[in-house]
Amino acid sequence: MLLEVKDLKKTYTTRFGGNKVQALTGVSFAVSEGEFVAIMGESGSGKTTLLNILASLDRPTGGEVLLSGKPLSGIPDRALSTFRRENLGFVFQDFNLLDNFSIKDNVFLPLVLSDRPYKEMEARFRPLAAKLGITEIRDKFPYEVSGGQKQRAAVARALITGPKLVLADEPTGALDSRSADSLLDLFGQISADGQTILMVTHSVRAASVADRVLFIKDGVVGSELSRAGERPDRFYQRITEARAALETGGDRA
Repeated sequence: MLLEVKDLKKTYTTRFGGNKVQALTGVSFAVSEGEFVAIMGESGSGKTTLLNILASLDRPTGGEVLLSGKPLSGIPDRALSTFRRENLGFVFQDFNLLDNFSIKDNVFLPLVLSDRPYKEMEARFRPLAAKLGITEIRDKFPYEVSGGQKQRAAVARALITGPKLVLADEPTGALDSRSADSLLDLFGQISADGQTILMVTHSVRAASVADRVLFIKDGVVGSELSRAGERPDRFYQRITEARAALETGGDRA
């Protein structure tokens, strides 16, 4: 199992008044290598907190996260940045590209931080850029390209290190419907090539291309759905029904 999340808990203490807020109350699930998993939940359900812990940007109050059998709790704070660069890829809703860097240099950035030689960067970039359709814009700057092209560049940046796990946070949230559909098709291809993806999303359309959907409510995984070869349109309908049931008080998907 590539990713194991075991009884994860997270409690925050508010700055004023010292009140405790339980963001996660016992989340457990596992993700197999090559699996594409979507996480859905209403605002305040705990999905952002969960993503931050999986990204090693926050520490849990209780429970454990293991990547390839290695507990994240055992990684010293000083080594977390290196761990993230070597094992995780990130795709954000707002792209997080640097406007004063070209598209190519934005994609290169994780390798630059890892002190990789330029020849290796170019060798990794060329096939990835061709696959993601960004070869022609490699020398442009983010402000010169469309939102869909920016997100493709962000996906290339996430993949160029060969990460064990890609974490995507609302990757279609800032895109028009056509660009979103194109990106989701791309995610499907990347997943089919064996890349493990964990995506947080509000979009039923986005979730419908995943292999499995986990629904978080009140800090726990309330239910899940598996596509198991089902057509995306039928899976879309089941996700819609399951989400509606959870939002109206149901507890089964």
